[in-house]
Amino acid sequence: MSDNSNSLRRWRQTRIVATLGPASATKETISELYHVGGVDVFRLNFSHGEHAEHAERIKFIREIEKEADRPIGVFADLQGPKIRVGVFKDGPVELSKGHVMRFDLDETPGDETRVCLPHPDVIEALEVDSHLLIDDGKVKMKVIEKGDGYISAECVSGKRISERKGVNLPDVVLPTSPLTPKDLRDLEAAVDMGVDWIALSFVQRPEDVAEARKVLKRRAHLIIKLEKPSALEHLQQLVEMSDAVMLARGDLGVEIPAEKVPSVQKRVVRVAREAGKPVIIATQMLESMISSPTPTRAEASDVATAIYDGTDAVMLSAETAAGDYPIEAAQMMRRISKDVESDELYRKIIDAEHPDPEETSSDAITSSACHIASSIGAAAIVNYTTSGSTTLRTARERPAMPILCLTEDMSVARRMSLSFGVHAVHTKDVDNFADMVQKATHMAELHEIAGKGERLVITAGVPFGTPGSTNILRIAWVK
Repeated sequence: MSDNSNSLRRWRQTRIVATLGPASATKETISELYHVGGVDVFRLNFSHGEHAEHAERIKFIREIEKEADRPIGVFADLQGPKIRVGVFKDGPVELSKGHVMRFDLDETPGDETRVCLPHPDVIEALEVDSHLLIDDGKVKMKVIEKGDGYISAECVSGKRISERKGVNLPDVVLPTSPLTPKDLRDLEAAVDMGVDWIALSFVQRPEDVAEARKVLKRRAHLIIKLEKPSALEHLQQLVEMSDAVMLARGDLGVEIPAEKVPSVQKRVVRVAREAGKPVIIATQMLESMISSPTPTRAEASDVATAIYDGTDAVMLSAETAAGDYPIEAAQMMRRISKDVESDELYRKIIDAEHPDPEETSSDAITSSACHIASSIGAAAIVNYTTSGSTTLRTARERPAMPILCLTEDMSVARRMSLSFGVHAVHTKDVDNFADMVQKATHMAELHEIAGKGERLVITAGVPFGTPGSTNILRIAWVK
C-alpha cells in the first residue's frame, strides 16, 4: 500500500512536517503537498511573511482538511531574538587570522576596525574568551577585551564579514526573554488564526518555557526549539515542561561542534520519547532539493538516521517554502520513511529501548495494550481519548501497528497528527461498551486500518469521555 489522495490513512508511521512559503502559497500546492507529498503537519515560519499571508494559508489548510475529512496540524514558528552586526560604509570587510575588531553600540557605519553590534544585553553578557560566530559560523571571533559598551575580538578563522550577518554566541546565556515584541505580536496573531502549536525559538533555560506558558494561557500547545547549547544542559526539565520538541540543527550545529550533532540528536529523541512528547528533527534534511529534483546520498542517509533514531517527525524547511521542487521533496521524505520502516533492522532498533511505564493505571493499561497487540498480531491499537494523553502514551511505546485515535475534540485530533504512528479521527464519543466496540471496528475498517477477521486492541476510560481515566482494555474482531 502507499500514500495517495484516495486513501484516508498514511501507510507509514513517521510524520512529515512541511514549511509553507512563496513556493507553496497556493491552495493547489498545499493540497498537493498533503495528498501527493504525504505531508501531515504544516509549519508557518513567522520569521518571514505578513500575517495576512499566513492567515490565507491556514484558510487553505482548513478547506483541504474539510474536503479530505482528515485533521491536519498547523504550527506557528516564532522568529525569536536575532542578533546581527550593523552595516559597513564601504562594503564587506576582509579578515585574516589575528585581525582585531571592535564591536560597539555606535550605529555609525563600520569599517575594518569596528562595527556596530546593536544589542547592549549581548555586549554586557560577553566576557573575555567568549566566542562570536558570525554568518552561520563562517567567521569565528574571540573576545580579547571588554569595556563600557564595547568588546574587542580577534579573528580566529574566516575571511570576510558582511553587513547585517547573524551572530551566534555559543558560550553565553543571555539574560533576555526568547519572546521579542515581534514574537508577542506574532503569537497573538497565530493564536487568533487557530494554529494548534506555537514553536518557541532560542530556548535557553526553564524560565523561558515558563514565560511562554504564561503568555500562551493554554490557547495552543507549545513546541520548544532546541538550538542553543545551554538548552541541552536543562534538556530533561525543558522536555517535561513542553508539549513537543524540535531539534533545530541549523543554529545548534553552528554553536556546537559538528561531530557532536548526531549524538545530541539521539539523546534528544530518547529523552522526548521517554517523556511521551512528540519530537521533530529539523533543518537541512534535504537541502539540495531546494534547487535539485533529487537529494544527495548523504541527505537521504541523514533522514533515514533520524527515523532509525525513532523520531516522531522529520521536517522540510526551505525545500518546500522556497524551493523549486516542493512536492518532490515531500515525496522523497515519504519514500525514505517507508523504506526505513520496512527494514527488519528498524524494528529491532526501535524495540531495543522501551521506556518504563509510569506507575499509573492508565500507563499500565497503555503499555499492556501494546504488548498484547504485538502478541496477538493485532491490526491496530484503538484509543478513545478526550485529551490525547492516552494516545501520546501509546505512541511513546512505538508499536509496530497503527494507533487509531478516536476523539470528539478536533483540536486534539489535529495535534495527534504530529505523533508517531497515529491516525486520528474526529468523531463523537461513545456511551457504552457495545458502542465502543462497534465504533472502533467500523472506523478501523473505514479508514483501512483493519479488515474483516482482524483483531483490534481497544483502550478507553469509564466513565466515557472523562479525561485521564483510561481503565479498560478490550480485544475485538472486525466482523
